[in-house]
Formats: sequence, C-alpha cells, structure tokens
Amino acid sequence: MMPPGAKASGEDDLIARYFRPLATDPGAFGLIDDAALLKSSSGDLVITTDAIVEGVHFLADDLPDTIARKVLRVNLSDLAAKGATPAGFVLTLALREAKDAWLASFASALGDDATAFRCPLLGGDTVSTPGPLMISVTAFGYTPPGKMIRRSGAKPGDKIAVTGTIGDAALGLRLLKGGVSGNVLDKPACDFLVERYRVPQPRSPLAAILRDHATSAMDVSDGLAGDLAKLCAASDVSAAIDAKSIPVSEPVRKVLDAGQVSFEDVVAGGDDYEVLCTIPENHWAAFAADALRVKVAVTMIGSVAAGDAAPVFLGADGKPIALKRLSYSHF
Repeated sequence: MMPPGAKASGEDDLIARYFRPLATDPGAFGLIDDAALLKSSSGDLVITTDAIVEGVHFLADDLPDTIARKVLRVNLSDLAAKGATPAGFVLTLALREAKDAWLASFASALGDDATAFRCPLLGGDTVSTPGPLMISVTAFGYTPPGKMIRRSGAKPGDKIAVTGTIGDAALGLRLLKGGVSGNVLDKPACDFLVERYRVPQPRSPLAAILRDHATSAMDVSDGLAGDLAKLCAASDVSAAIDAKSIPVSEPVRKVLDAGQVSFEDVVAGGDDYEVLCTIPENHWAAFAADALRVKVAVTMIGSVAAGDAAPVFLGADGKPIALKRLSYSHF
C-alpha cells in the first residue's frame, strides 16, 4: 500500500482505471493488497492456469476484446472439464506499451465475460516487455469434496464423447494465414471458423453433469488425437475411435471434401476447447439427456479398451488411420 500523499505509479494507475472495476469479489480487496482470499465452507478448490502469447495463440492484429475473451475462456474450459464451478481468477499482463484504447477494450470484454461466467477478477500483475504480448490467467473453481473429474479414471467399456465440433479453430487459423482457398467457403462460413479460433466456447454448463456421470475428462486444447492419448495414458487404458463419428461443422466438412485439409489436420490441429470425456455405458442415456437439457451437444465417438496400446482411429473400412502427428506442440 502507498503511504499517504504518495503519487500512484503508472502501473498502479493502470490497474485502478482498467481492472479495479472488474474486481467485484470482496476477497479481491479492491486490488490494493498483495493477495486475494477465497472463502469456502466446504468443497475442493480447483486451480488451473494458461497463458496466451502473441504470434502463438493469437495474431498481432487480433482485436483486444477477442484476446481478452480467449485468455479467460481457455481457463474456464479447463475448469468445466474438471467439473468445477468458477470462483475467480488472477491476471498477468506483459505489455510492450500501455495504450489506453487497447486496454479499455480489453478490460471491457474481460469484465463482460467475468460477469457472464461468474468468475470475478481477484488480482494479478502487470509488467512491461520488449517481446511479444503475453497474457496469463490462473483460474479457481470449486467442486464438492472429492468430485473433481481427473484424466485418470477411464475404465474399459466406457463410452468416449466430445462436445461441440472438432477442427473449427484450426481451420479458422489456417484461413487467417491464407492456408485455405476462399472459393470453397462463403463469408459466413469463414467468419464462423475464425470466430471459433478467436473466441472459444467453454462448456461450463456441463460441469455439474460431468460430476454426475463422467469417469474421466479433459478439455481438448492441443488436438483431439493427442489429448485422447494423454487421457488414455493417465488412465492406463487404450481406446478405439470411429473416425466418421467425430463431429465436424459443415464448413469443416466442405473443406475436407474439397481435399484442402486432411483428417489429421482436423484431429491434431488444436484450439478446439471442447470437452473430451468417458462415460460408463449405463450412464450414457442420462448423460446425453442432461447435456441436451443445458444445450451442450455431445457425441459418442468410441469406446475405452483395456491395455496400454495407443488409441486408434478407425476409418470406414475398419482399418486404423495412420497419423504422423497427434497434436500441436510448443517444442
């Protein structure tokens, strides 16, 4: 805290103008302390963190409102997959320069999403950098005691499901980089794919339903094929996936049919931020009905198998599809 009469630093002024209005939880203390407090009479605190970096997770000319929504939503996606109800988040900004117009738009969108998803800002840090813009969020959520859904609970015979559609964001990025011919898709289809890349849709309404039905779950961030492999490894199981059952949007289907992208591009591209989960067969009907009730599309794509073999994606002929890569990797 500053002594009486002391002049606020540029960082303090930036925080007071743009982010103190977002810190609505009493435990944030108006962002004037060195820490925040989350109170809970019962339940487990679930913690997740993700950073996004200019040139890696978003493009240099992306608008600040979409960047703000993405950095919070990728963390909310993790909480949803763990069956957690959002409680709050802390934010770290590494800025090349503090531009008022950029920060005002960023903070406004961040505040809108914080309100919509009931996940208030609790604190954070702002620093300068000569390098690319980097934004990190650490998000907190609650589950009832012992109810967090881990990667490691899948059992042979469980059904494997994903929410939404797969491959949209990867193709949206390819469109932005000129990797897909514009004559295959009309403008609304292109806009849909780009929006799926820029603004993920965390499946927060599914969190409590996963707690009731899922044996394991994780969000699909690096690619369905690679993330499925991670889930199977954590659970010490294998899996067989019916490739034609994987849900894809109509724009993705058109680009696939035109031969401009491959099946591998769709399942290994990443940035889907959908939920991958395993459901016992005797829970499937109830799970699907509950998901329909909260308006989250879920699709059964395969089954968990015993053993430690790598998961397989089976084509229409029943033979495994060879994949040279499984997911996006930073290194």
